[in-house]
Formats: sequence, C-alpha cells, structure tokens
Amino acid sequence: MSEHTLQDIEEMSVDAPSVWVCGGMVPRNDVVSIVISADAHNNKIKDHTFSKYSELNKVVLNEGVQRIGRNAFSYCESLEYITLPPTVTEIDNYAFQHCTKLKEIILNKGLKRVGTSAFYNCSQLREVVFHDGLDRIGSGAFDSCKSLESITFPSTLTEIGKQAFVNCISLRKVQLHEGLAKIGAEAFNNCESLQSITLPSTLEHISDWAFNGCRNLNEVVLNEGIQSIGSRSFQFCTSLQSIAIPSTISEIGWNAFWGCTNLREVVINNERIQIDDKAFSGCTSLERFEFPGLSARLDNIIQAGQRDIEAKMDGIPAVEWRSGELSIPAVSRDIENRLWGTKTAVVEIDKEKLGMIVRLIKYYEIKEATTSFELALWKSKINQAEGDCADRGLCRVGVPGPVKDTILQYLRW
Repeated sequence: MSEHTLQDIEEMSVDAPSVWVCGGMVPRNDVVSIVISADAHNNKIKDHTFSKYSELNKVVLNEGVQRIGRNAFSYCESLEYITLPPTVTEIDNYAFQHCTKLKEIILNKGLKRVGTSAFYNCSQLREVVFHDGLDRIGSGAFDSCKSLESITFPSTLTEIGKQAFVNCISLRKVQLHEGLAKIGAEAFNNCESLQSITLPSTLEHISDWAFNGCRNLNEVVLNEGIQSIGSRSFQFCTSLQSIAIPSTISEIGWNAFWGCTNLREVVINNERIQIDDKAFSGCTSLERFEFPGLSARLDNIIQAGQRDIEAKMDGIPAVEWRSGELSIPAVSRDIENRLWGTKTAVVEIDKEKLGMIVRLIKYYEIKEATTSFELALWKSKINQAEGDCADRGLCRVGVPGPVKDTILQYLRW
C-alpha cells in the first residue's frame, strides 16, 4: 500500500500507466490501495478526486484529513474498506455513492455532518456506528443501503434528513436519543424489516411518510412532547396492532395510518385532538378507541359520590365502561375511488358518542365544582361569624341560582 499526501495526489506523474480522474492523471498502481495524509497545504480530499475509479479497493486516511469532498469516492465499485481518522469533521454530498462493495466504514469521533446521498446505494454496507459529535445526517445519506441491518445514533444528533434511510430493506434496529429534533419526510420509508421504534420527546413533528411501508413494524413508542403526526407517517405498517397517542399530540394527519390492517387498539390521551377523517383509512381490524384521560375523570366523579353517572353511561349504546377503562366504538364507511373502481373503508371515532360523553363528564364536573364552591363559601361565612351563628344552616351561602342554571344548561347533555 503506497502512501501519499493530498498534495502528492494532485502532482502525480503522468508518465506511468494511468487513469483520468477529475483534476489530472493518477497512476493506476498507486490508487488500488492507498494511505492518504494531510499536509501543510491541504487537509481536504477534493471533489471528484477518485470518482469512478473502479479498481480502488482500500483507503486509509491518516490524522489531519478534515473533509472528504463532494463525489470524492463516488462510483468506486471495488472499494471495500475505508478508515476515517477522528480529524474528519464532514463527509460531503455524494462522497461514497454507488460504492457497491463497501462493507464497513468506521466513523470516528469528530464527524459532525454526513452530506446528501453520501452513501447512496452502498448496497453491501451492513452496519454503521456513529459517535457523539455528529449533528446532522443529510437527505438520502443512506438511501438504498439494502444490506444495512443496524445503526446507532449518538445523543448529539439533532436532525435526520428526508429519505435518509429510504429503501434500507434489511434495517432491523434503530436507536434514537433525546435531543433529536427533526426526522425528515420519508426518512425510513420502506424499511420493511424494521420491527420497533421509540421516538423521543424532543421530536415535535413526525414528518409525512416517515415510516411508510415498514410492514414488520410491530411496536411504536411515542413519548410525551411530540405534537403532531404527519400525513401517511405510518401508512401500510401492517404488523402494528396498537398505538398510544400522547397527550401532547394535537393533530393526526391525512392517511397517517392508512392500510394498517392489523391495528386493533388506539389509545388517545388527548380528547381534544384533531384527527383527519381519513387518518385510519383501511384499518379494517380497528373497532374501538380508548381514552384514559376521560376514564380518570369518570372515576373521580364516581369517587366523589355522584354514582348516578354510571347509569347514564350505560345508556349510551356501544360505549364500554369497564374496570375504569373507557372505550368508544369506531364507525366505518366506504369511500369509492371512481378512477380505479375500488372502495376503501374509512374508520373513525364515533364523534357523536364522544361528544355525549365529554358533555356528560363536564356536567358532573361543574356540578361537583359548584357544590365545593358553595361549601367553601359556607365555611368562610361560619368562620367570619366567630361563633355567633347558632344555626349553621343560616350561614350557608349558595351560588346564585341563575348562574348555576346557566352553567348547567350549557353543559347539559
């Protein structure tokens, strides 16, 4: 293995049998396997330096090299191994695209950014390990790395670009950390071997198509802090059987769970959430939605002694209230696609029954609140009487009737 500085590469003789790479003629025997060192004049592998040289097999970069330029090793179809020193801070756009025999790359500490399509179609790359310091993975960075099975992200990562891991069909394990703020559209689209994913609280929005087509995804954990789920985010995740929506999520977008045919349980912790009418289209196994927050409020009312609410709950058809768990039925309707001559089942929450329950709970909550308010006023007046109130009943102060009636009528179900 020959060793050259970056300046040497630019000044190589053209007398020996050679091939053309952008910038000059490079001797064939010197670039099949090569060690590259930085020098006083240059610390970057320039754009296109080894692009399209099909016989380059192994590259070792010594400390001092800081940046790998755009398309620097693209289409090096025989490249199998490359070692990066901790001084490398950036891998530029398309740097290793179409290196179809690259099996392993060690990304050491110091690397801060992986550029757009940097490893696009590195079809034999199996594992990638990042270290703390990495901040951003660019769009399409590992697109179509079809042998990639696992990837570990560092705690410093804040952004995964759009389509970053699209079509990584062997990817089974992904570990994300708190601090991640953005996952771009289609980031894990068609990662059909992915089995589980936990999304951190620092991620505000799940982008459109983010996990579309992850047909073996059977566990999704959404942490409190996430605010919205984008359109088609989990479309065709056909192994997903349940999903819990945190209280911080206020919106579920169009076709977010389209075609999740085995989805049976949706737990919603925010009854005020805005759910697109077609969010659960094609979820043919979905029968009910659960509302833990409403369940807790119902239980509080009963514990306060207002047990008559149970009879009224029993009077709402198809609503289940068992062992402190409230579930509201799903309703299904078919929509027709005239262009294709097909029908799709649109599954939704029974909004009418949900509204009835919410109004009933509010009625009893305000009833309990006004009673507590009256008792507080009564106690206050007794205390003010300083023992002169012989008949405590005379000290009772009620909320004015018209006020109470107005409140109760407004909330009456």
